[in-house]
Amino acid sequence: MNRPSLIKSKAERASGAGGINTIIGPNTGVWGSIDAGGFTRVDGSVRGDMSAKGRVVVGERARMRSNITGTQVTIGGVVRGNVLASERLIVLSTGLVLGDVITRRIQADEGCIIHGRIVVCTSEDTWNEALAAYRDAIGVRETLAGGESA
Repeated sequence: MNRPSLIKSKAERASGAGGINTIIGPNTGVWGSIDAGGFTRVDGSVRGDMSAKGRVVVGERARMRSNITGTQVTIGGVVRGNVLASERLIVLSTGLVLGDVITRRIQADEGCIIHGRIVVCTSEDTWNEALAAYRDAIGVRETLAGGESA
């Protein structure tokens, strides 16, 4: 019995394309960091950083207090945190981002709100510089936070 819909190419398996790997549904809350292997969709609440090796979609009713990392990030809900999109960021008209953005391409629909610094990197060198500066800043914040609790 041949099931072509279940068979994915090597490229699809590597990128997480062809299906959603992680779903956080409506009326679901997650507290803690998430490390997803591929395409991730959030329609509930997340409080903790999210890192996906593929696409991330934040639905209209989603509420996130998270730093988000993914290849292509689409935001239709509320994100309070920084967004790192290695390929592209799309903020829909219903989207609200309260944090900094680093990406290679951006699409911001009319009516969306982005309150933070936006860095669009047009070359590999600027991407690597922006990524290094972002990671340095995160490291400093974590060090300071750790020092305060000691």
